[in-house]
Amino acid sequence: MKALVYQGPGQKDWIEKEKPGIEKPTDVIVRITRTTICGTDLHILKGDVPAVTPGRTLGHEGVGVVEAVGEAVANFKPGDAVLISCVTSCGRCANCKRQLYAHCDDGGWILGHKIDGTQAEYVRIPHGDISLYLLPEGVDEEALVMLSDIMPTGMEIGVQAGHVKPGDTIAIVGAGPVGMSVLLTAQFYSPGRIIMIDMDAARLELAQQFGATDLVQVGAEDVVARVLEMTGGRGVDVAIEAVGIPATFDICQKIVSAGGNIANVGVHGKPVQLHIEELWIKNINISMGLVCTNTTPMLIKTLQSGKVDPARLVTHRFALGEILQAYEVFGNAAREKAMKVILTA
Repeated sequence: MKALVYQGPGQKDWIEKEKPGIEKPTDVIVRITRTTICGTDLHILKGDVPAVTPGRTLGHEGVGVVEAVGEAVANFKPGDAVLISCVTSCGRCANCKRQLYAHCDDGGWILGHKIDGTQAEYVRIPHGDISLYLLPEGVDEEALVMLSDIMPTGMEIGVQAGHVKPGDTIAIVGAGPVGMSVLLTAQFYSPGRIIMIDMDAARLELAQQFGATDLVQVGAEDVVARVLEMTGGRGVDVAIEAVGIPATFDICQKIVSAGGNIANVGVHGKPVQLHIEELWIKNINISMGLVCTNTTPMLIKTLQSGKVDPARLVTHRFALGEILQAYEVFGNAAREKAMKVILTA
């Protein structure tokens, strides 16, 4: 089969690789029909995730068709169309029993990280019974790909961890795919005001179409001064970091109100400076983490009901064999006006 393989920092290639087979009774082999590229994949290529070693097939999102199942698999059979969760869970360990699937003793974020991932023609899914979902009939598969990772990430690590409540004023720093997912899912909780902050005017315009009430452009104005002005000097109830660089985390520290929440969603490749000398007196909470995907079943239902349409995040489409071109586009998102790309087999 063909697969997108990491060859070391800054290096990747679309090459022939051995097709995966059943290794354990709980495995499911899935033929990929649609996949995508994540910002985390770009972090890997920069060398920010040293656990990813040369030879690894990247990718942790996608939908496909079951090709084969291990003898212990009960919920799926060959021919079933499935959604692949970015987090693998055994369902039996202590962490899984408290829905902390990201820290499963025999799983977590392993696809495209510790085992071969979904940017390939076939992928092996450990603990398939729990780590896959049957595709609901009549639902857009491109929208479902967004439910592999970015939508539950935005929901769990941004909205829920940030304790967004009805009437809140929230700020989302970063209008990329995850920031937009935060924007879409935050609206389930009816915040009174959603301030989107980014340096890209086109992304800000798109955020307004998706429901942002206020826009602040980095570089065009003093972001902190503008947000404080908009909130009468009080700051925001929830500041959500969705980029993963020190500058954006620092903005969140400066705009959060007393009694507020900072929810860090971005993947950071270097340390940030925590201004605890200023924050200790403000009675704030800071959260961060890796998505557990316990909201995926709920998000599937919202998609079926038409309450949310994450397919709107897709801006570019490629054949799976054009994945190197897709990486070039996604890696230059501002120039290409790219949000999320879909690769179809």
